[in-house]
Amino acid sequence: MSLATRQEVKSALNELNGWVYSNGKLSKELTFDSYMEGIKFVNSLAQKAEEVNHHPDLEVGWCRVKVSYTSHDQGGVTPECISMAKLVEKLLLI
Repeated sequence: MSLATRQEVKSALNELNGWVYSNGKLSKELTFDSYMEGIKFVNSLAQKAEEVNHHPDLEVGWCRVKVSYTSHDQGGVTPECISMAKLVEKLLLI
């Protein structure tokens, strides 16, 4: 696994509505109509993350979840981080 190039990150951000790149991480804060909807989303994402062994940092609050991806091993965003951010967007449509 290698770090994504600046161009790969920039291109991904053009496709990923609401995601930001800062401090070597891709992040997005999601809002939900209820606390339990956020928890349901976290559980769905956790299952997918475990399947591919690429886990996000999560901050859970009342009706909100902040998702951040970075590779702690590589010290920044990898193509896998970008793929997982895209997966988050797909999960939001379910």
